[in-house]
Order: sequence, then structure tokens, then C-alpha cells
Amino acid sequence: MPFADLTPTTAPPASRRAMEAVTERLGYLPAAVARLAASPHALDGFLKISAIFDACTLDPLSREVVVMTMATRNDCHVCVAMHTAKLTGAGAGPALIAALREGTQAPLPDESLDAVRRFTLAVLASAGAVDDVDLRDFLAYGYTEQNALEVVLGIGAYTLSTLANRLTGAPVNEQLASFAG
Repeated sequence: MPFADLTPTTAPPASRRAMEAVTERLGYLPAAVARLAASPHALDGFLKISAIFDACTLDPLSREVVVMTMATRNDCHVCVAMHTAKLTGAGAGPALIAALREGTQAPLPDESLDAVRRFTLAVLASAGAVDDVDLRDFLAYGYTEQNALEVVLGIGAYTLSTLANRLTGAPVNEQLASFAG
């Protein structure tokens, strides 16, 4: 694999500040970030768009449903491990985590979160041309038109992440090993 795990010393100068900020926030430098740092623009873009997604009006569990739907759909083992850890830290139940990790069409244990998963998959399947029935189903669970667009934002952020992680062959860090598998 031609992508190396860069450090703030070996990375392009424009990536170094972001790498240091991630390390400070997480307590370690994820290999996914160390490899994405080969492109300061891709690294900066992902960190900005994911921060914007994290600040949107979708609740944290709904955001994680979007992320895990993308991670399993795109077979990104790094994202699955990272977001399993995030779900665990957020107090998500084991049944929800297991269902999201399986990435099947089986309903999630929470109907509202399952509506997010179904809507995410509908957006992906239709390249955004979601039919009225799918949109109405999503809205029926209390979500808004703003939330529908925020799902698209999450899809964009985690399309970048999952594809970059697969392209670079980013491994699961030791700190996330217990959430992999």
C-alpha cells in the first residue's frame, strides 16, 4: 500500500495543525487521519464537513445511524470500529449497535432511528431523487425537511471518509481494536 501513516513531522505542512488538533482531541492520531493527511485539502475538508454534520440539528444517535449506514454500506471497517466506540460512549444499546454493524435491511430496534436508516438508504439508492412516500415516512417520525438535508450532509461527509479509508487501506488503531470485528 503506497499510503504511509504520516506524522505531524512527516506530513505536508498544511496538514500538521489539523493532525495535532485531532491528536489533542482524541488522545491519539487515528491511522485514517494519518493517511488522509497526504492531502491537506481532503483532510481539512473531511474535518470541516464532519464538524458541521456533528453540529446539525439531527440528534446524536440519528447522526450515528447515518454514519454507520454509510460505513457498513461502503465496507469501511475503520469507520465501523470508530463509530461503534462512539455509539457505545453515547449509551446506545447493544441491540442497536449490533443491528447497525450488521448493515442488513432488518429493522432497527428503535422505529425513529430505523426511519433515519431507511431514509439514508433511499437517498443513496435514488441519488437524492427520493420519492414522496420515502420522504413522508421520514417526516412522519418527527424529522423535518432540514433534517432530510442534514442526512444528505452526513452522506457527503462519510462518503469522503469511507472511500478515503478504503483507498488508503487505513487500519483500525489499537485504541479501537475492541470495537472492531
